[in-house]
Amino acid sequence: MNNAKMWLVVPPAVGVPVFLGAVAVGSFAVHVAVVTNTSWVADFLSGQPLGTGDAQAAASVLVPDTNTAKAGYVIDTPKSGSEVTVILQDGTSVRAIIQTDEILASASAEQAPPLSVEN
Repeated sequence: MNNAKMWLVVPPAVGVPVFLGAVAVGSFAVHVAVVTNTSWVADFLSGQPLGTGDAQAAASVLVPDTNTAKAGYVIDTPKSGSEVTVILQDGTSVRAIIQTDEILASASAEQAPPLSVEN
């Protein structure tokens, strides 16, 4: 036994129950995690075919209302950018300005060779 000197510090009457208690608590925690985070355990324990709980859980998910995503838009005459008026389903309107990204100079653009050279 490699750790025989441990029992000179901790008596076996204290160390063995503490060790076995730690093993029992760890095992209980793992079993609780498996039961709460899986659906097949409940199916197995109730005698149903495996995967039945998944189908019931998928059926209970609410289908989003597709009417809320409907919106109309009107493209106005462009000024500095394009202006779009978005008309929502409840009648409210929002004006949005769409602008192109600005291209800023970079170090690689300064080092690039010219496209054409005239002699």
